[in-house]
Parts: sequence; structure tokens; C-alpha cells
Amino acid sequence: MIKRLINWWDGRFERRFSAVFPPNINNPHDEISPYALSLSGKLLLDHQLPDDHHTLLENKHLIKFPAITKKHFDYACHRCGNRKQRFFASWPCGCGSSCVYCRKCVQMGRVAFCSSLYIWTGPGAFFPRISEACAWEGELSRYQGVASERILEAVNGRSRLLVWAVCGAGKTEMLFAGLEKAFADGKRVCLATPRADVVRELKPRFESAFPDVSIVARYGGSEEVDEGAQFLLATTHQLLYYARAFDVMIIDEVDAFPYHADPMLPYSTARALKPDSTLIYLTATPRLDLKIRSHLKLLPTVFVPQRFHGHPLPVPVFRASFDLKKRIIPKALKAWLNEKKKAGRRVLLFAPTIEKAEKLKGELPGSISAHSGDPDREEKIRRFREEEVDLLITTTILERGVTFPSIDVAVLDASHDVFDEAALVQIAGRAGRSPQDPDGDVVFFHDGVSDAMVNARDSIRSMNKLAERGVK
Repeated sequence: MIKRLINWWDGRFERRFSAVFPPNINNPHDEISPYALSLSGKLLLDHQLPDDHHTLLENKHLIKFPAITKKHFDYACHRCGNRKQRFFASWPCGCGSSCVYCRKCVQMGRVAFCSSLYIWTGPGAFFPRISEACAWEGELSRYQGVASERILEAVNGRSRLLVWAVCGAGKTEMLFAGLEKAFADGKRVCLATPRADVVRELKPRFESAFPDVSIVARYGGSEEVDEGAQFLLATTHQLLYYARAFDVMIIDEVDAFPYHADPMLPYSTARALKPDSTLIYLTATPRLDLKIRSHLKLLPTVFVPQRFHGHPLPVPVFRASFDLKKRIIPKALKAWLNEKKKAGRRVLLFAPTIEKAEKLKGELPGSISAHSGDPDREEKIRRFREEEVDLLITTTILERGVTFPSIDVAVLDASHDVFDEAALVQIAGRAGRSPQDPDGDVVFFHDGVSDAMVNARDSIRSMNKLAERGVK
């Protein structure tokens, strides 16, 4: 009964958008069109159509359907899947009357009741079959090798897979064999992640590993345009622009905010997949729903409990700082930072809020801060990575997906609500990622130990024990 309910719940997004357009939208018998590569797999608005789109509509190479529909008194947005009425509002759009639009996806461009969406239904785009596309010559660890084989099987079998791998396990390298097979078969691939910083970090790594594959990176503020790239790196919000586009979809950091908390993002992910496709989830800290699916064997899972260099995960140390609400820099933190400075160690310091991060920067000479509201954060992260500065203060924006060699990590006010178990595990995973320096320190400064802190420490210890036992 439970399995049937979960399967029904998992299929809700597929049922929702399949009612709008058919599963197989391309007609392979049509003549090849010059627009096939640039328009295939995209969910388009009027202003994104070519000048001769009327001809494409007449030839049924494009289908048109309403962006928002109304049934009885309820509206539904077919771009983001929103059906919550509080996210619909009226505005004077110029169509002759007050028009309802969807506030849920308005940051991606407004769609209203009078708007239309378009999907390419002409012949599908053909991508090159690139043999031996991977130029990476490194070696995988035993655990990485097992995961790599399972990923390759998922690509070949067009199936689902959860890769549950600890922070620093080397998930990117585990993907290479599966990606190489996908490109050899002429498949189109997307790797999506909730964080733009992760997209920016991954692009040069994949360009180096797959030099002959066309790769585009899409995120808010990105200037790159997808004219039919075979490999798309994108934030999960960018998937709102796609429909039936990808043969292989990889969701990195699937547990990260906002993906796990916003139904719009899993909806757009499901729509962006072709009917017969591969879907791979990557995470070090899966949420409860994925754990349940894995436990019930509804979602095939491969577990990687060890870092690629074979050393254990740094276990966080709890350090009481009962003056942290009274001082910008608690005495315990100040003493710890002085120790690190004398030892020549570089530090990544996490603060619970942007305001706290800015105050800390003002009190710590030579430090820099980077957070979601900082337009220069990309440059600051680069400076820290290249060892131009020794102390970077940040928020949870850098809790995952970024790698800095030879650093120690501290969390100020670790019992704050913003630091849940997953966030603390990911933060601890920023330390000790280099084979030359695998033992970085992780310290949680607090004025009262939280359940999240204890659970995070227990989770890390459990992973280390599994690696010691050689779990299969």
C-alpha cells in the first residue's frame, strides 16, 4: 500500500503536464528544419519565437497552448505547475482587461492568462556521437569505481539511481564513464544543481574532461545562450525553460534549498526529461523522502561512504561560547582564529545571517565576506581559492558544492535554526578535501547544543565507520 502511494505521488508531475501535451512530441518523419537544434526541447514564449513562426505553426512544427488555464474558479500555470491560488494575481497587461499572472515563476519572465507557450514538435535535434569523449586520465577509488559502474548501468538502462556519497567522495569523477557513454550514443545531457556557484565551479572541470563536447552553463545572470548544446550545466530554475529535452538528467545536491522545498523545481525537472530517459540524483545528505524510497527499494541506490583520497571525514568539535549573543566575536572564536593565524592556516567561517557576516568582516582585519546579496561574491571566492586571502566569512550559500584546498572550518552560532543537520554535514565537508591536507579542523561554536549539531556529528561518525568496515 505504501509503495503504491509513493508511486502515485511520484507520478503526479508527469500526469499534470502530460495532460497538456503528448509524451512524444517530435515527428521524425518531417523534413529536417534549421530550427530543430535551437528550438527542440524548449518551452517557449512569444518573444522567443523566430520571425517565421507562423509558418512553423502551420506546418505543425510548433504547438501552442495557454500558459494559464482556469477551471471553475481555480487557475493553473502550465509553465511551473503552480496551482496554489495565492500565487496568482491580477495586473493591467494591456490585453483589454485585468489579466491574471503567475507570481510563482514571475522571476523567469511573466506569464499571464492571455499568454501562450510553444513547444517544438518538428523533427528532433540530432547530436553527434562522440567516441572516447572523456580526456580525464585519473584513477577512481574502489568505492568510486562501484558507483561509476552503477551510473553507467543507469545510462544504458534509462533508469533511476540515487548516488549517496559523502562530501568529498569525488562525485564529479564518478560521472565521467556514464557521460562518455551518453555522448558516444549521441544523447543530450543536463546536470542541474540548485546553486549558481556550483554551476560556475563545475563548468571548467567538465570542459577539461570533455573538450570535444559542446557545453553551456545557464544560471541567473549568465550571458551564455543555449542554441542546442549537447551538455547543459544549469541551476534547477533554468529547467523551467525546457520540455522533453534530455536523455540523461543529473540532479546534483538534490537535497539543497530550494529544490527540496519548492514543488516547481521537481515539476520542471520531470517535464525536461524525455519519456525514456535516465535520472540520477547526487547527494551526501538525502532528505527523508529519498531515504524512504531507497529503503523500500523503489529507488536503486549506490552508497559511497569514503572520500576519494581514503581519509575519514573530519568530525566536528563542539565549543561553548556563551557570550556569542553579546559580542560580535566571541572570546572562544577569537582565540581559535588567533591559533589558526599563528599556524598559517586558512579559515572558512560560516555565520548564520548576512548581517552577522558583515559585522564579523568589520571586526576581523584582512578578512572578506561573501553571501547571496553580494554582487562581488564570485570574485571573492576566486581570491580565497587562489590563496590571496586567509579568512573568508560566508553564509550557507557556500555550504556545498565548492572546494578549497587546505582550510579549517568554523560555524558561529551553530545551533541557529538556519543550520539544520544537512547544512552542518555539508559545511563540515568543506574541510580536509585535499589529499595533501586531509585532516582539516571543524569547530561548531554555540551557546547550547542543538539536535541538528548532534545528528550531524553522529551522521559523520556513522559514515566513517561504514568506510572502515568496507561496506558494499
